[in-house]
Amino acid sequence: MAAFDPILADMRFGCGLSPVIPPAGSAEAMLETLDGPDRAAAQYPIEEFDTFRLRMQKALEFQRVRRADRGSPEALAAKKAVKVLNKEARQAQYFWMAQHLARRITTAAPFRERLEAFWADHFTAAGKQALLRRAGSPYTESAIRPFLTGPFEEMLIAAVTHPLMVHYLDQATSVGPHSALAQKRGSGSGLNENLAREVMELHTLGVGGPYTQGDVRELAELLTGLTMHANTGRKFRKDMAEPGAETVLGKSYGGDNPNLRDIEAVLRDLARHPATARHLAGKLARHFVSDTPDPALVDAVERALADSGTNLLAGYRALLGHPAAWNTENPNVKPPFDFISSALRALVVEPEAITSLKEGVFRTRIQYPMVMMGHIWQSPDGPDGLKEEDSAWITPQGLAARLQWAVTMPGVLRRDLPDPRDFVKHALGPRATVAVQFAAEAAESRGDGVGLILASPAFQRM
Repeated sequence: MAAFDPILADMRFGCGLSPVIPPAGSAEAMLETLDGPDRAAAQYPIEEFDTFRLRMQKALEFQRVRRADRGSPEALAAKKAVKVLNKEARQAQYFWMAQHLARRITTAAPFRERLEAFWADHFTAAGKQALLRRAGSPYTESAIRPFLTGPFEEMLIAAVTHPLMVHYLDQATSVGPHSALAQKRGSGSGLNENLAREVMELHTLGVGGPYTQGDVRELAELLTGLTMHANTGRKFRKDMAEPGAETVLGKSYGGDNPNLRDIEAVLRDLARHPATARHLAGKLARHFVSDTPDPALVDAVERALADSGTNLLAGYRALLGHPAAWNTENPNVKPPFDFISSALRALVVEPEAITSLKEGVFRTRIQYPMVMMGHIWQSPDGPDGLKEEDSAWITPQGLAARLQWAVTMPGVLRRDLPDPRDFVKHALGPRATVAVQFAAEAAESRGDGVGLILASPAFQRM
């Protein structure tokens, strides 16, 4: 292991410095927090997808009532009930965002929170209609968080076959050209290649990976039958599945009795492919260290992943153990959510000051400022998720929004602001420059001093 810097580790691999929560003393200690009890999730729970699915079932039942006898008192009551369900789900989505922030403010295992966000973005999925638009956090809680340290293939299977992913990439309506349903319809195959393409291009092998359009087509045919329903969650329909074997990267999968095991088999092989190890290594290094990471760092993480069968914990150990991971030149800029959450953690804002906010107030204080900074919560532009490049966040509008939030919101969320002369040490540690320290000492008020520290380039970077 390389020399471990606890302060830098909390900034780069954690959720920022806290004056009340000491950083991990070593890389191994930081890694051990990943396998310890998930106290943050227990203290600030987020609904799992199977529970969220009960909301969808209710909505379906109300819709059936509406269609059965339009205009009747029962139908009108069902219409009102659907509106209530949608409102409750929308409010829950913002509450879960607050729970994510509460976890980051209080956790003694901050690397877990950062990894959850990284992998949720890697496996970007979002609902496009009705209640599913609010399902982002339940998806992450079910398909991402339980699989942060094991074999990558387990997370890959959980995420790719998850109902929200199936919905997001239009897999639910993909029909094999020679399937029983296609023969019955007699109107073309209805095959959709979205999920197959993103599995190869984004989730495993990477852009420019060793696959062809033929591989994408064959994988798309193998994936047919994978669908979803509010009553069952993930579902496999044999009448939609393409019969016969499919060849992906030179290997044959499936046969005349298509089933979910064939899909899991190809996903396991893709997870263990050398190109996947390379792709994941590059993404981890860019996300946590720099837009232009040292090639030796990427090589080390790649070797660890490849040699371990793409075991994620092995990759993290190689990441934390490489000297280039501690290079302080050109560190990444914090994306908006990381900026706000690290500010709340440094200020020791009471979690209840966030989680107890009504929806409109929460939007004003947290969600709308994030939008102005360039980040719309759980509303991605596409399946490739958030931008990694610093230039995506360092824009005139984004910087102005960060400055405005830094000088106005801390005093609203915590009325007894700390003395800036103390706060500069707690928030920045040795990263506090002479200029920032002088600004903290010369500030005319605590609000001004805290705002200047949070808006400083030193705090904006990981």
